[in-house]
Amino acid sequence: MAKDQAIGGRSTSVNGCVTHANPPPIAQTAESGSVSAAESAEAVQARSSLSTKSVHAGERPGRPLVVDSLTTPIVQTSTYFFKDTADLIEFVEGRKSSFEYGRYGNPTTDTVERKISELEQAEATLLSSSGMCAATTMLLALVPAGGHIVTTTDCYRRTRQFIQTMLPKMGISTTVIDPADMAALEKALDENQVSLFFSESPTNPYLRCIDVPLVSRMCHAKGALVCIDGTFATPINQHVLPLGADLVLHSGTKYLAGHNDVLAGTISGKADLVQKVRSLHNVLGGVVDPHASYLILRGLKTLALRVRRQNESAMELAQVLSTHPKVLRVHYPGLPSHPEHHIALEQMHGGYGGVVSFEVDGDLERTSRFIDALSIPYIAPSLGGVESLVEQPTIISYWDYGAEERARLGIKDNLVRFSAGIEDCADIIADVMQALDSI
Repeated sequence: MAKDQAIGGRSTSVNGCVTHANPPPIAQTAESGSVSAAESAEAVQARSSLSTKSVHAGERPGRPLVVDSLTTPIVQTSTYFFKDTADLIEFVEGRKSSFEYGRYGNPTTDTVERKISELEQAEATLLSSSGMCAATTMLLALVPAGGHIVTTTDCYRRTRQFIQTMLPKMGISTTVIDPADMAALEKALDENQVSLFFSESPTNPYLRCIDVPLVSRMCHAKGALVCIDGTFATPINQHVLPLGADLVLHSGTKYLAGHNDVLAGTISGKADLVQKVRSLHNVLGGVVDPHASYLILRGLKTLALRVRRQNESAMELAQVLSTHPKVLRVHYPGLPSHPEHHIALEQMHGGYGGVVSFEVDGDLERTSRFIDALSIPYIAPSLGGVESLVEQPTIISYWDYGAEERARLGIKDNLVRFSAGIEDCADIIADVMQALDSI
């Protein structure tokens, strides 16, 4: 590489000429395949594995600020200056690429957006201050007043809350369907002017999987967009954009950052759609702090390593739980017993995620005793971090709901959601087994 590195990353020599050092030979791997000596560095980078993209993507094509540091710097500023009026006019007329104001963009944040676009095979990405900010801004930007959306029964509570309480104030109505009910989707598309289909895949907390190619074909035939929240899958395990979805959303707080130390959200997809969301985002102001962007950038470098470990632990835990006499049912896409296992086999190629949900043979109190007997996981909301987390959704998310309302939503008193961290898998399983033995 040349000595200087630009944020966002174009490599330049001291005299400003773009150069590329001869890369060391790259061994043949299952992910990247063999590399011809005649290939350019750009070609190698374009088809590199997810592991390599997690480390390098977005940090090598250029931005104006040139530094020698290997690590992308935190640009902690709220505004940017121009050398003179002519320089400013070049910028506002689009003849110069730079930044203007912190709410509209930041070099550190831009680097994260570039990296996630590479990982998701997206044209563009917007990084926001939280997953909910990304979701709500997307809905407000893409669904017109008086519009109609379709969503699924199993979803994050706060997403449901926004859809049910805020969107109706703008005349936006909603059809809620079971994730597998394509007849209900067809009916909703036939009877309404649907603007958007929005669902998680896998969903929270039952890990249902959407048939993204089928849903996309059905929606596009009626002029509706498709946005999939891929938080539980990550781009290591699933790519919904090549399957037909228009947008993919993530709570960056979870696996992308991966250390339970930052809030963020992302929306990736077609450039024109992301720009519509970005334009409203610039007005609403849900800006991620540059230091938070740096933490996400740092977390992304180990994304593939962490997720693969979490995939393995969750799969093994699910298999063990599925034969345990004190467990009534296990919800995990990697198990043949899962209702959309066949879809997961087609859509999730890296693994099935680090979250396992299961139903203890017992009531609310017995399930709580199981959770209290665990020693490795923290009792906490969230998922996807290096530490294992466990929760009883009835208590941590739906305690203010009555029993009838919880039952209507499918939230059972004996349901447990376990997010595997990167601890030793044998230790995690031993801890879960001793906790089950204690009840």
